Amino acid sequence: MSGVSHPIFARVFDRLTRVSERVVGPHRDALVAGLSGRVVEVGAGNGANLHRYPAAVTEVVAVEPEPYLRRKAESAAAGTPVAVTVVDGTAEALPLEDGTCDAAVASLVLCTVPDPGVALAEIRRVLKPGGELRFYEHVLAQDHRRARRQHRLAPLWKRMAGGCHLDRDTVAAIERAGFTIERVDRFDLPKSGPVAPHVLGVARS
Repeated sequence: MSGVSHPIFARVFDRLTRVSERVVGPHRDALVAGLSGRVVEVGAGNGANLHRYPAAVTEVVAVEPEPYLRRKAESAAAGTPVAVTVVDGTAEALPLEDGTCDAAVASLVLCTVPDPGVALAEIRRVLKPGGELRFYEHVLAQDHRRARRQHRLAPLWKRMAGGCHLDRDTVAAIERAGFTIERVDRFDLPKSGPVAPHVLGVARS
């Protein structure tokens, strides 16, 4: 067992995912478009991405440590067009053998892991050489004024939002972990306050 439990935040997150589908859904679609082979989704949450995977994907291993969200992911997996296995596990200790995945997906999860460097090293470990990392994350603003505001709010936000960090430069962390960034799109998610700055991108191991 992962030992991760955020029962209140998990329910809030599940609700927000459903409410925000109209805005976030197209980004989730773009995140997984064109993938093939075996994919690990790190921090699959309530399974909001699972029905979006293209038919060329042979299996999705959906790793989720939070019990309430994992149950939601299991329910979502029952109606997917591709094979999905939902497992308990954390980003820092993925329950997979070395070099067994063609791609990895990180969707609004690298903000919450205790150590992004360790998590990204684990993702590289389970990817085949040249494997893809698809990422969709909220990040530190590039504008200094907005970034300062995020830094000020970060400690309170972390306590309220299940360990979520407002002020992580996730693209830089991916590069530091040894990935090569192939594409990154930056945009603001409407009406999202301090978590508005988002990135959607592709990196390769």
